[in-house]
Amino acid sequence: MFEFARMSRLPPYVFAEVNALKMELRHKGEDIIDLGMGNPDIPTPKHIVNKLVEAAKKGHNHRYSASAGIPKLRLAISNWYKRKYNVDIDPDEEAIATMGAKEGLAHLILATISPGDVVFAPNPTYPIHPYSVIIAGGDLRSIPIAPDRDFFDDLTTAAKQTWPKAKMLIISYPHNPTTAVVDKGFFKKIVKFCKERDMIVVHDLAYADLVFDGYEAPSLLQIPGAKNIGVEFYSMSKSYSMPGWRVGFCVGNKKIISALKRIKSYLDYGMFQPIQIAAIIALNGPDECVKEIVEIYRQRRDALCDGLDRVGWHIEKPKGTMFVWGRIPEQYRKMGSVEFSKMLIKKAKVAVSPGRGFGEYGDEYVRFALVENPQRTRQAIRGIKQVL
Repeated sequence: MFEFARMSRLPPYVFAEVNALKMELRHKGEDIIDLGMGNPDIPTPKHIVNKLVEAAKKGHNHRYSASAGIPKLRLAISNWYKRKYNVDIDPDEEAIATMGAKEGLAHLILATISPGDVVFAPNPTYPIHPYSVIIAGGDLRSIPIAPDRDFFDDLTTAAKQTWPKAKMLIISYPHNPTTAVVDKGFFKKIVKFCKERDMIVVHDLAYADLVFDGYEAPSLLQIPGAKNIGVEFYSMSKSYSMPGWRVGFCVGNKKIISALKRIKSYLDYGMFQPIQIAAIIALNGPDECVKEIVEIYRQRRDALCDGLDRVGWHIEKPKGTMFVWGRIPEQYRKMGSVEFSKMLIKKAKVAVSPGRGFGEYGDEYVRFALVENPQRTRQAIRGIKQVL
């Protein structure tokens, strides 16, 4: 009876089939180890929680807040960028608080992309990157990313073959789900590429701090001229283990930030003010809690990768993110990632995310989320060993 054109453009939810099987077996009493959803399980550091509680007890913090974030939060964001990346951010014109990076990015695309505008996004990638374009009515063009491909060759080819010219490029490094990392040289090429083509670049830096083995993730805004064409998102969900709090922010080009501020002013009244106050405490430090969280993820990464290696499934240890992206063992590759993931649930009692859910170029892979302790991870390895 009812048809919704915008919703009909969205593809079926690939993860639904795997999630349904997981829940079915759990209802039957099966112990399924869930390494699928990247839902951080580490408690938020106590000093941040304590500040939330303190602020929540004050009645004046219960009123509507500021959609763009209260001034002291935007100042904390700017100071954080200066300390971490030596990048100057104007807290009034170049910074905005968002309800997590996901909400912010989706509303930014809605504010800046019109029906028919072409947007480039990697494939595979975090689903909101391409789907936000589809929701906004834009024309999505996928750029394949894989170890045996040159991203800039594919990007240049896509730019030559696209008319009208692409308006935006969405990227994210360290990358979810592939865990790929880049250096400043990569971002220099991105800035040059987008400047030459009058293209906006949106960089999702959600995993800025979740890096290992001496690797440091650069910021797009460290590159001279990046502010002229781009913005960058950051999420506090992972670094500060605040996923349910929904705190993120966007910084960079004034005009783009202004567009996001304007659309958000129509759509929300901002985060609950005590959450913003607690976020200020988090951003202003101390940052020992971030280091402790990163170390927990490193230990989980090592437990998973070393364990899989022992049972014959070699996956290179990622230098960033809270995930491990593994190519399906050759004997099972033709099954595709959805059927392979269902097999792991049934036979190994382990849930993972099928790579197909992140784009068709991810169908030979599955993604493990580092959301279980080493003991449960070793239990998962034993189950996978029985399958392999």
